[in-house]
Amino acid sequence: QVRLVESGGGLVQAGDSLRLSCAASGRTFSSYAMGWFRQAPGKEREFVAAISWGGGSTTYYADSVKGRFTISRDNAKNTVYLLMNSLKPEDTAVYYCAADSTAQAMGDLYGYDYWGQGTQVTVSS
Repeated sequence: QVRLVESGGGLVQAGDSLRLSCAASGRTFSSYAMGWFRQAPGKEREFVAAISWGGGSTTYYADSVKGRFTISRDNAKNTVYLLMNSLKPEDTAVYYCAADSTAQAMGDLYGYDYWGQGTQVTVSS
């Protein structure tokens, strides 16, 4: 069982930056691939970024955030991060982190085993 707790969301202006954090419980954090997803009002949950298990040498991004967002992990702190630069109003959503025990889910939200409760990010124009 893995418990995930996101933090770092807030209200910012377009062009600003935010760093989201996701703290995980348990002693096997490094064995999970991790992902970030987001859900805007009235829309389906969508993939944002993912990072491979272990050292996190492989990362994946949605085209909409590529070049602006960076996913990283610190296994010593059981934490995965999402650094969001050059934020746009269309980035406004609840952001969720998720853990994947198979390390195969990547952008497929149905492949993730555990989810956090989400953190709100609002970008004003």
